[in-house]
Amino acid sequence: QVPLVESGGGLVQPGGSLRLSCAASGRTFSPYAMGWFRQAPGKEREFVGGISWSGGSTYYVDAVKGRFTISRDKAKNTMYLQMNSLKPEDTAVYYCAETGSGNPSEVRYWGQGTQVTVSS
Repeated sequence: QVPLVESGGGLVQPGGSLRLSCAASGRTFSPYAMGWFRQAPGKEREFVGGISWSGGSTYYVDAVKGRFTISRDKAKNTMYLQMNSLKPEDTAVYYCAETGSGNPSEVRYWGQGTQVTVSS
Protein backbone atom coordinates (compact mmCIF):
# COMPACT_ATOMS: atom_id res chain seq x y z
CA GLN A 1 0.00 0.00 0.00
CA VAL A 2 1.29 3.43 -0.92
CA PRO A 3 0.96 5.86 1.96
CA LEU A 4 -0.43 9.20 0.93
CA VAL A 5 0.27 12.18 3.14
CA GLU A 6 -1.55 15.51 2.83
CA SER A 7 -0.28 18.83 4.11
CA GLY A 8 -1.04 22.52 3.78
CA GLY A 9 -4.38 22.81 5.50
CA GLY A 10 -5.22 25.57 7.97
CA LEU A 11 -7.41 28.53 8.77
CA VAL A 12 -7.98 31.14 6.07
CA GLN A 13 -10.34 34.09 5.68
CA PRO A 14 -13.05 34.09 3.02
CA GLY A 15 -11.56 35.07 -0.32
CA GLY A 16 -8.16 33.74 0.65
CA SER A 17 -6.05 30.95 -0.81
CA LEU A 18 -4.42 27.72 0.32
CA ARG A 19 -2.38 25.08 -1.45
CA LEU A 20 -2.67 21.48 -0.33
CA SER A 21 -0.02 18.91 -1.13
CA CYS A 22 -0.27 15.13 -1.34
CA ALA A 23 2.92 13.14 -1.26
CA ALA A 24 3.51 9.43 -1.71
CA SER A 25 5.71 8.65 1.27
CA GLY A 26 8.55 6.26 0.64
CA ARG A 27 7.50 5.22 -2.85
CA THR A 28 6.60 6.70 -6.19
CA PHE A 29 3.00 7.12 -7.21
CA SER A 30 1.44 4.23 -9.09
CA PRO A 31 0.73 5.02 -12.76
CA TYR A 32 -2.84 5.91 -11.92
CA ALA A 33 -5.18 8.85 -11.82
CA MET A 34 -5.60 10.72 -8.56
CA GLY A 35 -8.19 12.91 -6.96
CA TRP A 36 -9.21 15.14 -4.08
CA PHE A 37 -12.24 14.61 -1.88
CA ARG A 38 -13.60 16.55 1.08
CA GLN A 39 -15.88 15.89 4.01
CA ALA A 40 -17.64 18.59 5.97
CA PRO A 41 -19.04 17.92 9.48
CA GLY A 42 -22.24 15.90 9.29
CA LYS A 43 -21.94 15.38 5.55
CA GLU A 44 -20.82 12.57 3.30
CA ARG A 45 -17.40 12.58 1.70
CA GLU A 46 -17.62 14.21 -1.73
CA PHE A 47 -15.48 14.32 -4.83
CA VAL A 48 -13.80 17.65 -5.57
CA GLY A 49 -11.78 16.90 -8.67
CA GLY A 50 -9.24 14.62 -10.30
CA ILE A 51 -6.18 14.48 -12.51
CA SER A 52 -4.93 11.90 -14.97
CA TRP A 53 -1.66 10.02 -14.55
CA SER A 54 -0.01 12.22 -17.19
CA GLY A 55 -1.39 15.38 -15.61
CA GLY A 56 -2.76 16.44 -18.95
CA SER A 57 -6.40 16.02 -18.02
CA THR A 58 -8.28 17.41 -15.03
CA TYR A 59 -11.88 17.44 -13.88
CA TYR A 60 -13.68 19.56 -11.27
CA VAL A 61 -17.12 19.55 -9.76
CA ASP A 62 -19.17 22.66 -10.44
CA ALA A 63 -18.86 23.94 -6.86
CA VAL A 64 -15.10 24.50 -7.23
CA LYS A 65 -14.68 24.99 -10.97
CA GLY A 66 -12.74 28.16 -11.73
CA ARG A 67 -11.48 28.44 -8.14
CA PHE A 68 -9.55 25.20 -7.55
CA THR A 69 -6.70 23.79 -9.64
CA ILE A 70 -5.23 20.30 -9.41
CA SER A 71 -1.72 19.59 -10.63
CA ARG A 72 0.91 16.93 -10.14
CA ASP A 73 4.69 16.89 -10.24
CA LYS A 74 5.84 13.33 -10.92
CA ALA A 75 9.48 14.25 -10.38
CA LYS A 76 8.58 15.34 -6.83
CA ASN A 77 6.08 12.53 -6.37
CA THR A 78 3.50 15.09 -5.28
CA MET A 79 0.00 16.22 -6.23
CA TYR A 80 -1.36 19.67 -5.41
CA LEU A 81 -4.71 21.36 -4.87
CA GLN A 82 -4.53 25.13 -5.29
CA MET A 83 -7.63 26.69 -3.75
CA ASN A 84 -8.44 30.34 -4.45
CA SER A 85 -11.40 32.55 -3.59
CA LEU A 86 -12.22 30.28 -0.68
CA LYS A 87 -15.72 30.34 0.80
CA PRO A 88 -16.99 29.26 4.23
CA GLU A 89 -18.74 26.33 2.55
CA ASP A 90 -15.32 25.00 1.47
CA THR A 91 -14.62 24.20 5.13
CA ALA A 92 -13.95 20.46 5.37
CA VAL A 93 -11.33 17.80 5.85
CA TYR A 94 -9.64 17.34 2.48
CA TYR A 95 -8.37 13.93 1.39
CA CYS A 96 -6.18 12.96 -1.51
CA ALA A 97 -6.77 9.61 -3.13
CA GLU A 98 -5.42 7.29 -5.75
CA THR A 99 -8.47 6.71 -7.91
CA GLY A 100 -9.86 6.92 -11.40
CA SER A 101 -13.37 7.53 -10.11
CA GLY A 102 -15.29 10.17 -8.22
CA ASN A 103 -17.03 7.45 -6.19
CA PRO A 104 -15.44 7.21 -2.73
CA SER A 105 -16.15 3.47 -2.60
CA GLU A 106 -13.86 2.94 -5.61
CA VAL A 107 -10.80 4.69 -4.18
CA ARG A 108 -7.68 2.54 -4.11
CA TYR A 109 -5.77 4.45 -1.42
CA TRP A 110 -6.61 7.38 0.87
CA GLY A 111 -4.51 9.94 2.64
CA GLN A 112 -5.15 10.77 6.29
CA GLY A 113 -6.80 14.12 5.53
CA THR A 114 -6.00 17.74 6.31
CA GLN A 115 -8.40 20.29 7.83
CA VAL A 116 -9.30 23.42 5.88
CA THR A 117 -11.31 26.07 7.73
CA VAL A 118 -12.58 29.17 5.97
CA SER A 119 -13.77 31.73 8.48
CA SER A 120 -13.42 35.38 9.38
